[in-house]
Amino acid sequence: MRIMVIDGQGGGIGKTVIETLRRRLGDGLQITALGTNALATSSMLKAGANEGATGENAIIVSAPKADVIVGSIAILAANSMLGELTPAMAKAVAESPAQKILIPLNRCRICVAGVISKPLPHYVEDAVKSIQTLLQGES
Repeated sequence: MRIMVIDGQGGGIGKTVIETLRRRLGDGLQITALGTNALATSSMLKAGANEGATGENAIIVSAPKADVIVGSIAILAANSMLGELTPAMAKAVAESPAQKILIPLNRCRICVAGVISKPLPHYVEDAVKSIQTLLQGES
């Protein structure tokens, strides 16, 4: 299973997701870090991603090859992350056949009705549980 984690700015969300995936599911996962900038990619690589790439083209090329894409809900919103996530990146993620596991943070002026506000680590745990369920269905 090819898991791609997308993040921008400092890469903190992606870093937390990757560290939690490694801690809970081990080193057998193939995790690719896709950053909107080099700092985000570097942070996710240090957290344990197998490989990483940076920028618009990396996300456009990689998104269709993913089985699972993980990131904040902002990865579907053009010009989010203070403009780091381009419309082409959002389109590539949205059109990817991959299962998308989104963390519902309200930092990009998107509010998902019915979602209970929780601290980031709780959302990350929910995301990892979703990936674990997908992995179990693959076995």
